[in-house]
Amino acid sequence: MRSLIGLFILFLAFACNRPQRENVDFNEWGEYWFQGKAEINSYSLTQYRYGEAREGEAVLIFVAEDFSRKKQVKLDDPSQAGRDKISVLKMNHTREFITGIYPYHMMLSAFTPTKEASQGLKFTASSQEWCGQSFTQLNLNSGDSYDGELFSYFEEEGSYSFSLNGIAEDDLWNLIRINPNQVPIGSVNMWPSLIHQRLTHREFISEEVFIRTTDVSENRSQLEVTYSSGNRVLRINYEKEFPYEILGWEEEQTNKNGQKELTKAERKGTKVIDYWNRKALEDEFLRDELKLNK
Repeated sequence: MRSLIGLFILFLAFACNRPQRENVDFNEWGEYWFQGKAEINSYSLTQYRYGEAREGEAVLIFVAEDFSRKKQVKLDDPSQAGRDKISVLKMNHTREFITGIYPYHMMLSAFTPTKEASQGLKFTASSQEWCGQSFTQLNLNSGDSYDGELFSYFEEEGSYSFSLNGIAEDDLWNLIRINPNQVPIGSVNMWPSLIHQRLTHREFISEEVFIRTTDVSENRSQLEVTYSSGNRVLRINYEKEFPYEILGWEEEQTNKNGQKELTKAERKGTKVIDYWNRKALEDEFLRDELKLNK
């Protein structure tokens, strides 16, 4: 009995003393992100698919939420959650483009702790096109270990579980928004974006990457991620000053035949708004303000 009480006390001590992020001005950060609104960004997208460049549209939505540590879902009643509550920055990333006669609809979600120095807690991705659909989810287990599941309409993939170790490429976007100094620099073990995995159907594996940041202008910086395999380079352009808005990105893919394909996005509109309350017909003008496609 005493040993159980001792373990419980240790658990509480650990829960109350989790490592916190350093060198982040959370007073400034909270004034922007804890105002009960989301930041919506629209982008003109050039997406390579089946060897050709397709014109489309991407959207990045960033919003701070209260999350459940145990269930890794958004809390319905944060006031009753106690120590199960953790603040996260959520990114929803959508892409829409057309391949010939049929469209692609893709969405990725990433959930990254805001104040606690932890890797992303959860990543999900879905892809829909006329052939069928697929869904992927990874949940942080401990440290840098993730448990994942894939549900696919392809017979070769089917439905299966897997494990991964390393940093998620999809975590980098939220880390930039928290503060670029939270991004690991140099050589790290990383697994590619879930959107990239869906488009390539490659095995879920992590590999060594090299991350660096450069100043490309007085007001703009660029994060570059180069994979050791030599077949993928990601570049994210963002504002140097808080709130470090994402201005665009490039994904350079080298195929087996040595051909390079460049997927890129450039921002065309942005707005901070409580979009979940703007669902009436009279609110559709807001799409025009964001320059979103009809």
